[in-house]
This record gives sequence, C-alpha cells and structure tokens, in this order.
Amino acid sequence: MDERDYTSLYQRAVAGPAPQQTLTQSEAWLGRAQRVIPGCAQTFSKSFRQYVRGVSPVFLERGKGCRVWDVDGNEYIDYVQGLLPNILGYAHDEVNAAVTAQIARGHSFSLPHPVEVQLAERLQRFVPCAEMVRFGKNGSDATAGAVRAARAFTGRERIACCGYHGWQDWYIGSTTRHRGVPGAVRALTHPFPYNNLPALEKLLTQHNGEFAAVILEPVNFAMPAPDYLQEVKALARCNGALLIFDEICTGFHLGLGGAQKRFGVTPDLACLGKAMGNGFPISAILGRADVMQIFDDIFVSFTFGGEVSAMAAAMKVLDVLEQTDALARMEASGRCLQDGFNALAKLAGLHPRFECVGFPAWSLLKFRDATGQDSFLERSLWQQEVVKRGLLQLVTHNLTAAHDTTAIEETLRAYAATFKTLAGWLADPNPARFLEGPMIEPVFRVRG
Repeated sequence: MDERDYTSLYQRAVAGPAPQQTLTQSEAWLGRAQRVIPGCAQTFSKSFRQYVRGVSPVFLERGKGCRVWDVDGNEYIDYVQGLLPNILGYAHDEVNAAVTAQIARGHSFSLPHPVEVQLAERLQRFVPCAEMVRFGKNGSDATAGAVRAARAFTGRERIACCGYHGWQDWYIGSTTRHRGVPGAVRALTHPFPYNNLPALEKLLTQHNGEFAAVILEPVNFAMPAPDYLQEVKALARCNGALLIFDEICTGFHLGLGGAQKRFGVTPDLACLGKAMGNGFPISAILGRADVMQIFDDIFVSFTFGGEVSAMAAAMKVLDVLEQTDALARMEASGRCLQDGFNALAKLAGLHPRFECVGFPAWSLLKFRDATGQDSFLERSLWQQEVVKRGLLQLVTHNLTAAHDTTAIEETLRAYAATFKTLAGWLADPNPARFLEGPMIEPVFRVRG
C-alpha cells in the first residue's frame, strides 16, 4: 500500500466506539479462577490486568493460524501469539503431525533419544556460537543455566545484564518484582542501559575482575549503535567475563541464525526459546565447546529437559523455516503493518505519540501522552478499541507465517477506525472518561 491507499482507508473509516462483544463466559471463568489460581494466570503478561477488563476476553478456547476464539465464541486476529512462540501460527498441521507421531512412540524416556542429538546438530549448523547445545523447557531455564555455567567457568559471581531475562532469582532480583529474592543474590546482578558503552565500562571497572558474564538481548526494538555489540564483546573479553546473548525472542524472528548472525557478533553463550517449538515448550543453551563442557560438572538437570515431543516440533519448525518462504512472508506482512500503523497515526495527527518501531516481524507499539512520556491511558484506550474490532494485542506485532493478506487488511481497517476515534477522544480535556474499564497495569513498576 502507498500513502494514497492509507489516506483512502482513513477517510472511509468511521469514528466512534466499537460495539462491545459478549464476554459472559470469560467473566464466569475469571470468577472461578480467582478462587483457585493466584493472579488468575500463569504468566503476568497473560493476566486480565494487561487488558481493559469488561471489553477484552479473559479466556481463550482455541486457535488456528493467526486467529483465536474466546470462550464466548468471539474471533480475534492474534498479535500476541502466546507471547511470541507461535512463529507458524496456532495448530500448524505439519508441526502437530510431527508431535503426534512422536507421542505415539513415547516422548519422556528413561535414556536420551536420538532426536536430542539431531536437533543439536541442526542448531549447530544455523547458529554461529553453537559448538555444543543443552536443552530446557522455558527461556528462564536457558538464561539461568547460562549464568550458572558462566559463574562456574570463570569462578566469579557478578553478572551485568541488559534487557529482560526471565523469572529466576539471579535476574528478577534486579527488578521491582524482587520480593522473595535474598538481598545477597540481588546484590550480584547489575543492570546496564542498552547502547550506552560508557555505562557498561564504568560498571565493569567498579567491580574489576568480579564479573562472570555480560548478558544482554543483542537487539530488542532499538537498533544497536554502530559497532556497539562488537564493543560490548571486546569489553567483556578485556574484563575476563563471558558474553551471553539472550536470543529467546530474536533467535528465529530475526532469521535462523538470530541476531548474532544478522549483526556478525558471535557470543560465548546464547539462549534460544519461544519460537523454536511453535508453542511447544523448549529452550536451549548454545555456546563455545570449552564453556559448554562445564555442564558436566554443574547441576543443570531436570526431568523434562530431554522430553522429545517438543524437540520433534522444533525439528519441523526448522524444516519449514529453512525450506519455505515463511520468514520472508512474515517480514513482508510485518512491514505492511508497521508502515500502515505509522501512516494512519500521521493522518490522525497522533504521530509520533503513537508509533511503531523495531523489526517488521517483531515490532513495538509506542503509546505516549502529549508531553512525550509513555502512557498507560493512551495504551488502554487503543487496546480497548482494537479488541472490540477483533484484534488481540498487547504492545507488539508478534508476526507469524499465518498472518496473511486478509488478516493484514482487516487489521489496517481496524487501525484506521481506532485512530480516527482516538483523534477525537485525545483532544478532549478528559480523555480518561472514554475508558470502559480499569486502566491497564504495568507488570514492572517504576521504583519510588
């Protein structure tokens, strides 16, 4: 689409709140969950508090491709996709067939299975740092295992981190969600800002010779500054620390070799997960052979680490990504969405308050107030209106190979109507009066 197409789309859009959908069964299930499940979800980002309650579904019942249906039968184009894992979309026929075939032969064995070796060999081909591989189930398994390996290999304890790295004590103790983490553990993890090399250099200097590793998401929604990743690697090496890339999110959405291949920087260790199994639980730690050999001595061992139904899923995911144009289609669809969001925001007079940034296949929606500060009010109003127009969304476009032209066109029509609506609401002296439920709550809170 070009600017004329977006202009025509915006002109045809009808402003005003979309009609509410029936959510009776979602609310009923929420009532039951409140009696038996703390927080009513297993993941903070899947909680009802991340959506405007009363207009958004709380429980989903099924999914196929890029679409899901809630327990009331309402249909949505899903841009959350289980928080990024479903790179091929829900219920992918070939992946499901591979898992079903493996389950029929058993999937949690008493000794290792050949597919463990086969999958490790394939990852070794794709990922630059992957001389050896260990598997887990969650991203937190991988990052925690990598950190333990780095500490054992270097004989040091401190960790410098940048980005989000999971729920384990070593990392979450450095955030506002640190209750239950001993102070002694919290003191060993030191966050540093992205794209700020002097800040990392100062941190490493302050505790010279004490850092086991520098772990970071090599890229998130901001591009690395020229030579930034290379300089981070050089700083880590100069200080005797290992470099760990957390590629739980970027490992496949940025291509089969992840960010390390795209940017030409090979870390000592890397962590993969999410999209590797198309929603089946699997993660991996990959890295230099001499470092990975430390797993012979440290204890990273759990019953389901070698469960192979998810490995069968991962093998089929790699088949599809390697042998088809799935990644290219994701890129094209994501670019259309990104361009469309920004063009429609400009037509509504809301850009750059509303802006889509990052990579096409995994981009971030920014919601700012009139002063340029991140705003939960703007985000809540946006999510309220897009969900009533059939889009399930947090703050990212988590693209899948199943987001076809029809889905993208439907999405852009919903965006046009939502932008036209919010253009009027945000000109009101009290835009909060248009909220139809409680405002979305942050998962992490700003420290007082």
